[in-house]
Amino acid sequence: MRFSYGCSWYGYCCWHQRASALPVNTKSAVSLMGIDEQYLKTPVYGSRSMARHFQRQGRTVNRKRIQRQMRLMGIEAVYPKPHTSRPHPEHKIYPYLLRDLTIDHPNQVWAADITYVPMACGFMYLVAVMDWHSRRILSWRLSNTLESDFCVEALQEALSRYGKPEIFNTDQGAQFTSTRFTQVLKDHGIGISMDGRGRCQDNIFVERLWWTIKHHYLQQ
Repeated sequence: MRFSYGCSWYGYCCWHQRASALPVNTKSAVSLMGIDEQYLKTPVYGSRSMARHFQRQGRTVNRKRIQRQMRLMGIEAVYPKPHTSRPHPEHKIYPYLLRDLTIDHPNQVWAADITYVPMACGFMYLVAVMDWHSRRILSWRLSNTLESDFCVEALQEALSRYGKPEIFNTDQGAQFTSTRFTQVLKDHGIGISMDGRGRCQDNIFVERLWWTIKHHYLQQ
């Protein structure tokens, strides 16, 4: 099931009641939340450093377990390395169009990105569409899978509410390189721009949004 802010409150309550009834592995839940909170403070920590951090707190942890949990959440230590973005091998990759570009008006460049959101029973995926000039969030969706559907829905809503940009920038994730997503952009005559692999700084404004959401709101 995919949850988006377009669903009814009754529908959300029914989903939440069912989710709350699911058995939860307490050790896993604590590890997920603890790892996520510490990762925001020390994004350079890999599984070994993360395990040592919890051991210094007097907690019995296994490095392999920490490694599995970090993989499950899709997080890893931040340092330069190859192959940090793995596009679908059959999808076309488009060039990066924003280098040396002066962005000086709304609807010139939009960008989208995906992050994970920790939940009591695991986590979900959040996609947001942002206008780079105004920094305004134009649309967003939550999903419990990484299928392209929720990204396409967020894109279509932004287009229906705010018109269209000249350029749309994303990373090389399979959701954004999928034919379903890129075809919507082509149908509207929008230039398609994609970050270089392993270059999160190419989409820095959305990356900063994720940090703000997690650091100032989700951890309160």
